[in-house]
Amino acid sequence: MSALISVIVTTYNREDALAAVLRSLASQEDRGFEVLVADDGSGPATAALVERCKTALGVPLTHVRHEHQGFRAGEIRNRAIRASYGEYVVFLDGDCLVRSDFVGVHRGLAERGWFVTGNRALLSKALTEAVLVRQLECERWRTTTWLGQRLSGALNRLAPVLRLPLGALRKMRPQAWQGARSCNLAVWRSDLDRVDGFDANFSGWGKEDSDLLVRLLHAGVRRKDGAYATGVLHLWHPDADRSRLSDNERRLEGVAQSLRVRAERGISSLDRDEPVATGDMAGVR
Repeated sequence: MSALISVIVTTYNREDALAAVLRSLASQEDRGFEVLVADDGSGPATAALVERCKTALGVPLTHVRHEHQGFRAGEIRNRAIRASYGEYVVFLDGDCLVRSDFVGVHRGLAERGWFVTGNRALLSKALTEAVLVRQLECERWRTTTWLGQRLSGALNRLAPVLRLPLGALRKMRPQAWQGARSCNLAVWRSDLDRVDGFDANFSGWGKEDSDLLVRLLHAGVRRKDGAYATGVLHLWHPDADRSRLSDNERRLEGVAQSLRVRAERGISSLDRDEPVATGDMAGVR
């Protein structure tokens, strides 16, 4: 697959982590990608950071933002999807660092009719602070270094930093949506259009990514595991407000029991008159 890949990075008021994520993306061996920062209503510091990073990143960088009205990750991802140019979309959280072959590995795993779910390793609060304050490029560390971090309790699990050629085992769970997260997820743009992207009715933290995967499965798209290949390093952060989680879980249960494919409030529901993006490729369609 030689098509342009769109990496959509979701963020909200965490410039230190976003800077580290963009730094890791700047080091990608595969240069056939663009980056869209999907900004869920951050202050002006985030826009300034994105502007500063445009030259260093070395690939097109677009800032997509809407006003802050609570946690609206699904909606801002839809805005970024609408502003993207790639045939293949990789979703990444703004606190997840990637290794230099991240884009290339996702390209190699891409296959029509399948979405790819990656995994993550969680860094401790102390290690996260050290990485950000000292600007450590931990995404370049060797497995032996990560083994030491795991033994010290600074890493919650080692599996995401290991590499194994799983081959056909990657297709062992074609109908499973459980355990997959949008902090490391790849979907063909045509499949996102088919299901109309994320459902903005999932407001507040939780389950908007599970809903997307359930509807992709309803549409006949299957799951391929990117474990032991695409693992990301997830920086520590305080728990988000989960007051809407129960409501979102009930909504997800209804979708899972139905045959619904398209989002109730998806990409097609966005206000066409609202400015959506500023960046290297914005407005050139």
